[in-house]
This record gives sequence, structure tokens and C-alpha cells, in this order.
Amino acid sequence: RRPREPRVPHDIKRQRFHSHHFETTVVNKAVPLPEERRCSFPGSIQSPLPVVGCTADLRAYVPPLQDTLFPEPVETSLPVAKDRLSQQVLELFQACRQQTCDLNRKELCRTQLQREIQQIFPKSRLFLVGSSLNGFGTRSSDGDLCLMVKEEPRSTFFFTFNTVFQVNQKTEARQMLGLIQKLFITKLSNFIERPRLIRAKVPIVKFRDKISRVEFDLNVNNIVGIRNTFLLRTYAYIENRVRPLVLVVKKWANFHGINDASRGTLSSYSLVLMVLHYLQTLPEPILPSLQKSYPESFDPTMQLHLVHQVPCTIPPYLSKNGSSLGDLLIGFFKYYATEFDWSSQMISVREAKAIPRPDGAEWRNKFICVE
Repeated sequence: RRPREPRVPHDIKRQRFHSHHFETTVVNKAVPLPEERRCSFPGSIQSPLPVVGCTADLRAYVPPLQDTLFPEPVETSLPVAKDRLSQQVLELFQACRQQTCDLNRKELCRTQLQREIQQIFPKSRLFLVGSSLNGFGTRSSDGDLCLMVKEEPRSTFFFTFNTVFQVNQKTEARQMLGLIQKLFITKLSNFIERPRLIRAKVPIVKFRDKISRVEFDLNVNNIVGIRNTFLLRTYAYIENRVRPLVLVVKKWANFHGINDASRGTLSSYSLVLMVLHYLQTLPEPILPSLQKSYPESFDPTMQLHLVHQVPCTIPPYLSKNGSSLGDLLIGFFKYYATEFDWSSQMISVREAKAIPRPDGAEWRNKFICVE
């Protein structure tokens, strides 16, 4: 660890509602990957949210990922609070959103782990993905890591991954993660604690960094997770009401104990998709379908080393809907409580509307279905 990196108090993850010590959220350089699939809740969701590509002659709006390890903070405008509830939403967002220092601690851990893991898997690279990079992270967000293993060595290793090694998640991925778990227990026990292999549909190793006290989930070759990170990042920044609204919904769900996919409730990823879908289906939409608006930018075959550049090529979405954050929050609950037909409809961000619920076996006896 860098000697200048201050030691983080144990209570750093507590959410101080009235804290004035916040920094501007930034995003560092990581990368994404393809595959399309539908799943239902409860359980893991691997949705077909492709990734954005480069589009010419568009005004950059989404904060770009920098080439430096620790990029300079990017100032992003926030909506004006028009009422008391909107002001409370903004205050919660300012106090609880992920800070630069939070991201830097995760990146430092990722860098060290990559160096160690490459002793076992030389043709691999470790990426930070998920809420840490998609714009919807909080101070207490876990770190999601994806270990990408290549089939053939390339002349330039900088996450081109033209050939991605197809890993069987039930067998090969578990074996790889088992080796990583053993590495954590034997060699890295001084700064990694409680490494546990979770044999889920997409198996992971859960562990905690003793220095930063951040919890991490590490998977192998989960390509769609990397691509979706940057698709969601684009949605997060093309309209300035999206991030505060998503954060308050995540906090609400967490407070009520319905934000834990391992216990059959909603993952944070699913909650984000629910908010995006709601904003797309308003009489005057606040968000478009990026996949429909920019099909050339969401090509699932796009090379991975280009994916992280795409969000900054998409211009802001100028909606005629002037609803306040408070009105949108109330509308979110009203939409899913009284308007959405859970028995026959499925949430689709790709289509920007509710679509008919499939009649396959995997969808039966499910309460919430998200594409």
C-alpha cells in the first residue's frame, strides 16, 4: 500500500446523512464483456444489456474513464431541489454516494491482487466492475471483481481479449476460484480475511480486505457483467436525476431487508433496472432505450478494450419531463404498486417498456421478472 494512503476508520462505511465531507464521484479504468441471457427473480440476473460503442460527432457528457490509475474528480451537475422531499433525496445522495477515496481503496486492492493472481494464471487480468464503476455505488458498496482468463497470449496484453476463454461456470470456474481461495488463505492472509467459495450459478469467492475493510466478490470470465457496467454508467450520467433516485431506492430497499439476492430478494443490479425501466415508461420519458437509440454503440461483439470509452460518446438526454426527485420517487412506488402487472409482464430496459412474461419453466412461480 502507498505510505501516504491514510488508514480508514472502521466506521467509515456508516452513512452520515448530514455529512459535509464528500467528494466528487469518479470512475477508474476497468473493462467489460458479452453474452445475452434472461433470468428471473429470485436468483441471479444476467440480463441482455449489451454495451455501448463509439459514436461519431456526439458531445461528450458521461465522465470518461481516465488513463491514470487515480483520475481527477469530475464535476457533475445535480438537479435543483424543488420541494422538501427532493432536498432530502439530494442530501442523502451527497452523503452516501461513493467517494473518490472509496474507489481508490478498491483499486489499490485490485492492483495488488492482480499481481498475486497472475502468479497462478499468467494470462489473466483482474477488473473492477459493478456498482464501483457504473455510477450507482455508495460508500458501503462492495467491490465486484472479474478475473478474465485468456486462451492465447497476445502481443499487447492491455485487455484486448480478442479470444476469451470460455469457462464452464459449474466446473472450471469453481476449480479456478478454489485455487484463488487457497492463495488467499495461505499466502495473502495478512491482508485478506474470510475467503469463502460460493457455489452459485456464477460462482464467486467472497473475501474482505483487512486494510480498507471492503467486502469483495470475485468471479471468472463473467463477460456480460463487464459490459453491463458501462451500459449502466451511460444511463447513470445522461440525465442528472437518475443517480440520486437510484441511490435512495437502494437505501430504501436495504433498510427494509429486500436488497439481498442470496436470500431471495432483489439485488442492487435489479433495483437499478427497475428504476431505469420506470423512468423510461413515464408518459413523458426521462430516459430512452440506449440500445435502440444507439444500436451501433451497443454491439455485443465490440472488442472489450473499446467498451470503457463508449459512455463518454453518448450525449445527455433532454427530457421534457420536469418532475422533481420527490415526485419521481413517489411515482416509482405508485408504478410498481398499482400499474405494473406482475402476473403477465416483465421489466425490460432494452425495450423501454413492459414486455410479455415468457411462459418457460424457469419463469414460473417467480414474483418479479427482469430482463
